[in-house]
Amino acid sequence: MTGGSMTKAELVEEVSRVSDLTKKHSEVIVDTVFKSIIDALHRGEKIELRGFGSFRLRKREPRKGRNPKTGDKVDVPPKKVPYFKPGKELKDLINKEADDASAEQDSTPSAPTSNF
Repeated sequence: MTGGSMTKAELVEEVSRVSDLTKKHSEVIVDTVFKSIIDALHRGEKIELRGFGSFRLRKREPRKGRNPKTGDKVDVPPKKVPYFKPGKELKDLINKEADDASAEQDSTPSAPTSNF
């Protein structure tokens, strides 16, 4: 991963590496998964991936906003926004890895210091 985030291309490469598929086949798989999630959300369905999390839509009510450039008030229309809620197992895995990493840092002996 570069810069703390994974791009779609890097995800495709990882799928290709782990599954021994070509990058083209891996790209089709990744695109199909994303498209399936988007299509289900578009139909108003909730997607639950056990052990990972769930995707759903949240409705935002109309509100009054402000144009930051002019300061004028503007009407912001209602809209639906996608929302991801991580599952308990995903949260536990992430926190376990974070705990393991901090435990490794705590047990790493420090370099000897010199008195020069």
